[in-house]
Amino acid sequence: MTGTDKLQVKSMEKAYMEKSKSKTGQDRHRIITKSPVIHEILDIIDRAAKTDSSVLLLGESGAGKGLFAERVHVQSRRKDAPFITVNCAAIPDGLLESELFGHVKGAFTSAVSARQGRFEMADNGTIFFDEIGDLPLALQAKILRVIQEKKIEKVGSDVTVNVNVRIIAATNKDIEALVQKGLFREDLYYRLNVLPVYIPPLRERTEDIHELAYFFLENFMQKAKKHFEGFSRDALSAMLSYSWPGNVRELANVIERACIICRDKFIGYDDLFLNSVRFEKKEGADRNLKTAICIFKTGFIRQVLEENNWNQTEAAKALAIQRTYLSRLIKELKIEIP
Repeated sequence: MTGTDKLQVKSMEKAYMEKSKSKTGQDRHRIITKSPVIHEILDIIDRAAKTDSSVLLLGESGAGKGLFAERVHVQSRRKDAPFITVNCAAIPDGLLESELFGHVKGAFTSAVSARQGRFEMADNGTIFFDEIGDLPLALQAKILRVIQEKKIEKVGSDVTVNVNVRIIAATNKDIEALVQKGLFREDLYYRLNVLPVYIPPLRERTEDIHELAYFFLENFMQKAKKHFEGFSRDALSAMLSYSWPGNVRELANVIERACIICRDKFIGYDDLFLNSVRFEKKEGADRNLKTAICIFKTGFIRQVLEENNWNQTEAAKALAIQRTYLSRLIKELKIEIP
C-alpha cells in the first residue's frame, strides 16, 4: 500500500468518524446510512411512528429489519413503554402460545406457577413479531383477535385480559405467496399490512457499505483492544464488489473477524476472507456449521503459510500450535503445498 493510498484511506476514515458522531445517536437510532433510499424509508417510518397503525417490514435476512422496528418504537409516543420482541422461528410451536399469552398455574404439567406472556409484557408499548411468516396457523387466529379486540386469554384460563399494544411484524418470506398457499391467514395479513416497508438488501445500497464498515471497525477495535488506521484500498474495493448475501449481519461478522486476525495497521483484502467464507446458494449445497469452520480454517492456515513462505515451522509458531499438528491439519484440510 503506497503512502498516497494510506493518506487517502486515512482521510476517508477521518471524514467518516467525524460524520458518524452526528448519525449514531438517537436522531437516527443507530441506523448508519448515507443511502437516499434508506433516508426515504426513515422519513416514512418516522411519520408512521406517530400513529398506532401496524407496520410490516419486508426484506432479506440480515438487512436490519429489527433496527427499523426499534426505530418505529422510539419515535412513537410509546417510546417509554416496553419494546418486546418475539422471534416466531426460534420458539418451538408447543411453547409459543404460552410465550405470547402467558399461562396460569397448573395449565399444563410443567406450569408450576403463573407466567406473564409477551403481550402483557408489552402493554402500552410495542410487540415486534420477527419472522411472522413462521407463525403457526393455529396461533394466527388468536393474534388476529388481539389486534381486533385488544384482549387475550392466558393458557388454562377463560378470563380475558385487556392489552394495549402496537404490533410491528417482519418477514423475509413472500408472505403473499404464503396467503395463496393457505399457510398464512389472509385477514391477518391485511391487518398487519397497513404500512408495508421494504428494506433493500445491502447490495442494492452500496453507498452504505463503507459507512457501515467503518462503524463496525470502530466498535470491534474497542472489543478486540486493538487499533487500526482503516482499510486498504483493495479491501474497500472488495467490499464494494462483494454481493453480501448475508447483508449487514454478514458485513459485521466479516469486520469482527478481520479485527481479530489482522496484523497490520490497515485491514487488507486478505483479512476479509470474502472468497473463502462465501457459500454459493446451490441446490443441495452443504451449509452446516462444520463445513463453515473447515472453510475458515483452510483459508486462515493457507494465509499464514503464505506469509511465512510456506515454512511450516515458522507458520506453526505464528499459529501458536505444534509443528506436527499443523502438518496434520494441512493433510486433513487438503491444503496444497507449492
